[in-house]
Amino acid sequence: MFPMSDLKVKICGVTSLEDAVMACKCGADLLGFIFAPETPRVVSRETVKDIVDHLVRESAKVKTVGLFKNARPHDVVDTVNYCGLDYIQLHGLEKPSYCRSVKDAVPGCKIIKAFKVKEKILSQGYYRVDDYEDVVDYFVFDTFHPEMSGGTGESFDWNVLVKESAKINKPFFLAGGLDHLNVRESVETVRPYGVDVSSGVERVPREKDENILKEFIQNAKEA
Repeated sequence: MFPMSDLKVKICGVTSLEDAVMACKCGADLLGFIFAPETPRVVSRETVKDIVDHLVRESAKVKTVGLFKNARPHDVVDTVNYCGLDYIQLHGLEKPSYCRSVKDAVPGCKIIKAFKVKEKILSQGYYRVDDYEDVVDYFVFDTFHPEMSGGTGESFDWNVLVKESAKINKPFFLAGGLDHLNVRESVETVRPYGVDVSSGVERVPREKDENILKEFIQNAKEA
């Protein structure tokens, strides 16, 4: 478990420079950009490069994350280098060897591996959470959905992570159905390293709402 004064807030599914700047002003620690083509918040790498270049020019301290799902390792590495990203988040069935190869190809870039949760933390094919401990830097636990990778707006029973916390030996982000109304309770219950939100800070799909963003981040960090 982690001290909540250091809780990290990741705003995912950012699709525009305006939303990126707004999230930074509201206190976000990480911004997530989705490159999985089948998802509703997918964004082009040209757009992301423009956003990252702007943040660098403005000396923004926020970290940038590229989210991929079952992409070819070469494509992941090429996109990360082109955009100048700090983190890689893998949301598919990527094996530990895949994670290692990507990590080795982009020295200094942090790896976040996603796992889905139902009544327990689901395995990735034959691989469990502990199989990834030597090859990734963080985990993110998100709600299982049979069709969608994330951004479902649906939560899972947070007590699953409480019960299985002894098996999780890396810092982790909590995701899935978080919003400004429930994030404080989620942090107090699970005590994660960070929280990860996308649709929960939107009024219109693909557009973040400033008032909700402010309240979400404030409630998360004050828990």
